[in-house]
Amino acid sequence: MVKLNRIYTRTGDDGSTGLANGERRAKCDPRVEAYGDVDETNSAIGVARLATAALPELDAMLARIQNDLFDLGADLATPASEQPLGYEPLRVVAAQATRLEGEIDALNARLEPLRSFVLPGGSPAAAALHLARAISRRAERRMVALTLEGEAIGEPALHYINRLSDFLFVAARIANDDGAADILWFPGQNR
Repeated sequence: MVKLNRIYTRTGDDGSTGLANGERRAKCDPRVEAYGDVDETNSAIGVARLATAALPELDAMLARIQNDLFDLGADLATPASEQPLGYEPLRVVAAQATRLEGEIDALNARLEPLRSFVLPGGSPAAAALHLARAISRRAERRMVALTLEGEAIGEPALHYINRLSDFLFVAARIANDDGAADILWFPGQNR
């Protein structure tokens, strides 16, 4: 169980922050940016949940995802190391991405196939879920960039963040009256 007695420590006043393994990094470090984007995704989902109470099945899925995103943040905040940590670091596991896939499939089965791309909007819940989707895509891009810089990120974490944006897209359609209130893109309509 996490126990936080003090909110401020002053240790970050120099522009650095501590990773879970005790290592200090700049607050603009790509790893810190990645888990910051995961945190922003989680916050956007929290805003979306203000409008999903009338959709209890979807809201329960979003609550599980919020918890998973803390797991993902912990995973990203604990870089792989040859040095023993003295504890087992929390890592995202394949079952979390598999669960998302099952939820995507279950929700998507309720929807009519798309005839066009969907513009972000519709109901307040759908608009907020589309925003969360876009933020999650940024988090994914940051995570992929980390791997290209030679930093290790587990495959389950990368799979999870990739599935999450798909889930949030389908969830936004569910929040738009099972797709009936989706706002479709009409290419070149305003030329």
